[in-house]
Amino acid sequence: MSVYADRRDNVRVPFTTGACIRAEGQVIPIITEKTKDLSLRGLYCFTDIKYPDGTPCDIELHLTGTTSRLVLNIRGRVVRSDIRGMAMKFDEMDADSFFHLKNVLYYNTGDPELIDRELGSG
Repeated sequence: MSVYADRRDNVRVPFTTGACIRAEGQVIPIITEKTKDLSLRGLYCFTDIKYPDGTPCDIELHLTGTTSRLVLNIRGRVVRSDIRGMAMKFDEMDADSFFHLKNVLYYNTGDPELIDRELGSG
């Protein structure tokens, strides 16, 4: 698994999960194979439906384990669209969602110190 920091210095992991995007009165279900590049600050989703940059959205990330299912609720906005999908920036999430997102990234980077440095605590 490749972990990298993009030009904005966000640690991103090629993590796929189910998601649901709500914006402009529409609900876009995103199947598991259609997400990528998860970070503390955003997510990219493959989708045929696109919204203009700056469109506010509610994002649900569906994390499924062997014995449980967890939904992270995040407020965000579209920051980029291309022919394959949309990138969304996370603007706001509750403490539980942040905690679980951080743990997903800890586990998938293989180097939790990368995440700690991004948070300024390492």
